[in-house]
Amino acid sequence: MKKLLFISNISKKITNFSKPSILAAQSMGYEVHLAADFSEFKDDPEKYGVILHHIDLKRNPMHPKNIKAKRQVLNLMKAEKFDAVHCNTPVGGWFGRSCGKKARVRKIIYTAHGFYFYKGGPKIYNITFKPMEFLMARSTDALITINHEDYEVAKRMKLRKGGKVYYVPGVGIDTSAIDGVPSDRASLLREINAKNDDFIIISVGELNRNKNNRTIIEALGKLKTPSVHFILCGVGSCKDELSALAEHYGISDRVHFLGYRSDIPTLLKSADAFVMSTLREGLPRSIMEAMSAGLPCVVSDIRGNNDLIDHNGGFLCGPCDSSSFAEAINTLSVNPEMCTRMGEYNREKVKNYDTEIVCRMMNDIYIETLA
Repeated sequence: MKKLLFISNISKKITNFSKPSILAAQSMGYEVHLAADFSEFKDDPEKYGVILHHIDLKRNPMHPKNIKAKRQVLNLMKAEKFDAVHCNTPVGGWFGRSCGKKARVRKIIYTAHGFYFYKGGPKIYNITFKPMEFLMARSTDALITINHEDYEVAKRMKLRKGGKVYYVPGVGIDTSAIDGVPSDRASLLREINAKNDDFIIISVGELNRNKNNRTIIEALGKLKTPSVHFILCGVGSCKDELSALAEHYGISDRVHFLGYRSDIPTLLKSADAFVMSTLREGLPRSIMEAMSAGLPCVVSDIRGNNDLIDHNGGFLCGPCDSSSFAEAINTLSVNPEMCTRMGEYNREKVKNYDTEIVCRMMNDIYIETLA
């Protein structure tokens, strides 16, 4: 039986990140193997008919332990003699393609979930990662991008003979599932001690430097209104810093750190608007979930975000422009009709990113590349 290796970074369970590829490969008669850091894996691989291989991968491309991880990937490829490799993310992409070339893997697919170099990004990223991606493209048969900025860049890369660049709208989202979740606004208001007519904005994601939540807190500090509450769902190293910033602006009673939550769809349905001032994204699932929940979105005007949000569905602001965020949040807070109109627009637009569409596109790419 032919064998395909799907490489990612850290995997806790089988999700839409890998499902479309698993289904596409299996439909073509491939035995599917998954390689990632499975140290926290809590799923049943037999349910999906896949074989797992633990690799000590680190998200940070410059982490010294990735030297060992690359060696593990190469040894795995030589032992299993895969017919095809589908690698993902910068680290998995570099290992998958460089090791795949050494192991003489016949077909190599790479999904770029947001190149590390991008418009407005740090110069060091453009100097370091851009040449590397262009070089590694020469070992790639199919290069899949998930936003239009990356797609235009990828079209300038030279792939293997016969190689092709594709655009796929992310990893997919089950829009009907989120749309069908009921609101529980009363419980949320009790949890954060807010009034029924208060305006609730929500953000979902790790509390780290890249997510840049300080811009939203600074925006609330400029609003000077007690009716806007900001809830952050997620954990991370920047929590104490963000909490101190909220205290500095005297708005600690309106900035709520809810930590890790398993009820994100319900929280989204219970809020009034979604906000995110992130610095770098590929195509953020959190925004797609907010759109599916029918929320207007105020987000940073960067790659990926501006694929999803336009002026009909919200506001695009400079990532560090707290004044623009403040103005947009205030505009929504006093215009409930605008919130409804934008939310309905987003609910319809996000259907273009549904899992079924992504699965069909991935299936077509696999057939074209691996047949």
